[in-house]
Order: sequence, then C-alpha cells, then structure tokens
Amino acid sequence: MPVVFREAGYKVFFYSNEGDPREPMHVHVRGKGVDAKIWLEPVLSVHESYGMNSKELANVVRMIERRIKLIESVWHEHFSN
Repeated sequence: MPVVFREAGYKVFFYSNEGDPREPMHVHVRGKGVDAKIWLEPVLSVHESYGMNSKELANVVRMIERRIKLIESVWHEHFSN
C-alpha cells in the first residue's frame, strides 16, 4: 500500500493489488475518521466517500489537484516494476 503523501491529517495512498484487471488511476484518502476514493482517470472525480461533508470533500479534491503530478509519478513508478 504505497502512501503517496500526507497532508492536513489525511493519508493519500493506493493499493498495489486493487482490481484484476487493475482499476484506472485513483487514490484513497483516509483520515479524521473519514475516507474517499478519487479517480484520476479518465477525469478527476469522486468515486465514493464516507463521512465527508461537502466542504471536506471539496478540500480533498483541491489537495489531490495540487499534487496530481506527484500522484501520477508514484503510480507509474510503482506499477512499472
């Protein structure tokens, strides 16, 4: 379970074995008793969230947008091995 980064009390990560075939690029965001799954492909979108109000979710999406290049880099590096 590679952790891409931590910010504002959230851990942003993905699973190494999620889906067969592998799901499109996405991350899980967990912290503060809540979690969400955010697709990066084909477009940045919320797949699911549990316990997040709309303000928290909007903040998480902005956090992902700011670091999308980092996420893509870590994803490609991890799955190219």
